[in-house]
Amino acid sequence: MRILFINTTYKSGSTGKIVYQLEQEELKQRNEAFVAFGRNCNIEDHRHYRIGNKFEMLFHLLKTRLFDGHGLGSKRGTYQLIRWIDSINPDIIHLHNIHGYYLNYPILFKYLISRKIKVRWTLHDCWAFTGHCSHYDFIQCNKWQTECFECQQKREYPKSLFLDNSQKNYIIKKKLFSRLYQCEISIPSKWLKNEVEKSFFKMYPTILRYNTIDNKVFNGKRGDFRERYQLQDKFLILGVASVWTERKGLKCFFELVTRLRANQKIVLVGLSKKQMRILPQNIIGIERTENITQLAEIYAESDVFFNPTLEDNYPTTNIEAKSSGIPIITFDSGGSKETVEDYEKGYVVKKGDLKEVVAIIINLERSKSNL
Repeated sequence: MRILFINTTYKSGSTGKIVYQLEQEELKQRNEAFVAFGRNCNIEDHRHYRIGNKFEMLFHLLKTRLFDGHGLGSKRGTYQLIRWIDSINPDIIHLHNIHGYYLNYPILFKYLISRKIKVRWTLHDCWAFTGHCSHYDFIQCNKWQTECFECQQKREYPKSLFLDNSQKNYIIKKKLFSRLYQCEISIPSKWLKNEVEKSFFKMYPTILRYNTIDNKVFNGKRGDFRERYQLQDKFLILGVASVWTERKGLKCFFELVTRLRANQKIVLVGLSKKQMRILPQNIIGIERTENITQLAEIYAESDVFFNPTLEDNYPTTNIEAKSSGIPIITFDSGGSKETVEDYEKGYVVKKGDLKEVVAIIINLERSKSNL
């Protein structure tokens, strides 16, 4: 069987790593696996295809910013992708994130519909069934259940600076995404599955398949992180994100640090250079890294992982912390709590309740000192 995966990234970021794992699973089963991706990878051979180029992506970004036309650019790159798809003739196309300034979804879906290609679509967020945003839980918006309009989040990813095209976007998506010949929706959390079944995707069968990570890498093996940062006697509270935004809870860490004791230290991984410059002095910041071995050692060296995400699907960072064997504190956001349902070291806290977070941290530190 020939399977083609399409995603924004490959071997990079949470979804790119998931695609890589799925590709390896198919190869182990002696299937032929191919990957088409938009960016952040230099691998190009007969099985891996880079869609478009940096210039086309830039114009797609501009189209999004000016006209709220996300997913409607990258025509040339998408037509070239279709010619490559014809050359490999896959039995199944496994879609992941088709947003990210690299793909024209009307061109792709008209092709999938006309060719009657079987599709499996793993949803990592809500973009596919809204008129604009990838998440709406933060503002409690339900327009997507009927028809989007007057989007309150047009300045959120994928940001539009001027126009609100959410109603037209919603209509185009519903028309195209509802006409696939054969489609199965794979969903990584119960929360998102419940949301999908309220959307126009309810016409397709859905399966719940939780995301996984490489347990051989995130195995709790300690390194020299504490020594390098002179943190041998500190109680470490770790936060990790691919991109730190307000909705990932960065401000929660800024507030939390004011409530901690002198021997309690916050470490944040995944910060931009700009964010590094505004960090409070008692927070250790580390820029985003693709070195997963280094990241795994930081998890293993930490005393607790705190994920203050305000909206999420099934955060990979929680799974990485769980595989590393450290306690996890997570806000009750989206499917985040599902990651710790069967984990004795998992704590679910109401969104924004830092008082409870501090109480849990104090108890964990006491328990550690009594060992």
